[in-house]
Amino acid sequence: MIMQFLAMTVTAMLFSSVLWAQNQASPPATAKGKVNGANITINYSSPGVKGRQIWGALVPYNQVWRAGANAATIFETDKDIKVEGKPLKAGKYSLYAIPGEKEWTIILNSQTGQWGIKNDGSTTEDPAKDAVRVTVKPQKAKAMQERLEYVIDNNGFALVWENVSVPVSIK
Repeated sequence: MIMQFLAMTVTAMLFSSVLWAQNQASPPATAKGKVNGANITINYSSPGVKGRQIWGALVPYNQVWRAGANAATIFETDKDIKVEGKPLKAGKYSLYAIPGEKEWTIILNSQTGQWGIKNDGSTTEDPAKDAVRVTVKPQKAKAMQERLEYVIDNNGFALVWENVSVPVSIK
């Protein structure tokens, strides 16, 4: 009897956690790809536009943003690479961005495992732990992208959301 109760409780917990994950406002997502022999993985939470103005409103310009939702976005490479010409050692990094109307700063920070924002709404990015900071130019996306998505291709990766695509080169 106790074993049946335990089995039913565990089953109910697993089922409810699966439903919870499927119904999250910003579900977890992963982008994987190979760039010049390096395996790149980006783990993030994918918020939706939901009719909101994103750039300059929900995500303010000229402020550090966690480049996703929930926990800080994680960028991982299994080989040393160059990000926009700047060297980055193999490893795991938090990915942050400072969006701007005409240019963005992409930040790869050596501190990982933290939630993306503090109680006051600021990000958890500690500039003293930045491994790389690069400036890139945003572009108009090919189509409206409802959910934030990271795309990895032979040239590097791009953050794509709403009507903006932000390519970052990797060599």
